[in-house]
Amino acid sequence: MDSKVRRWSPTRTCIVLLTLTAAGWSAGCSGAGPGGGGRTIPAPPDVAAPPPGSTRTTTGLSTLVLQPGTGTRHPRLTDRVKVHYTGWTTDGKMFDSSVADGEPATFGVDRVIPGWSQGLQLMVEGEKRRFWIPESLAYKGQPGQPAGMLVFDVELLRIN
Repeated sequence: MDSKVRRWSPTRTCIVLLTLTAAGWSAGCSGAGPGGGGRTIPAPPDVAAPPPGSTRTTTGLSTLVLQPGTGTRHPRLTDRVKVHYTGWTTDGKMFDSSVADGEPATFGVDRVIPGWSQGLQLMVEGEKRRFWIPESLAYKGQPGQPAGMLVFDVELLRIN
């Protein structure tokens, strides 16, 4: 099974990677900490809610293509992907960013929060997309994690 793919610090808020162990599912971290090494990336102007023109799935995930991709293949749950991303709460506070950290993240599509798994499968390599992830597809009120709807800009660099 997958484990953490990047160095983890207990002070980090991050995209949750799930690992199946003998005791059940456990969580790990794949991302940079708040500020990503001191750099904050400003929130997009539509961080509070999905704008007209965004697409909404039946589960409540909303997405908007920011940059079309060059690939033709969509990642499957069993694939690993390399991405750059930044995450904000709907009040505009950045809580995680591989972009600010300067290092893309690599992880299994099935090892992240459900909103990420769903959104990644809509993308092709080279595509950049904004996700509005409802709490039910994110951290579900877990202590120490961002609450409410979360917004991520995700660039799919490669499907492994």
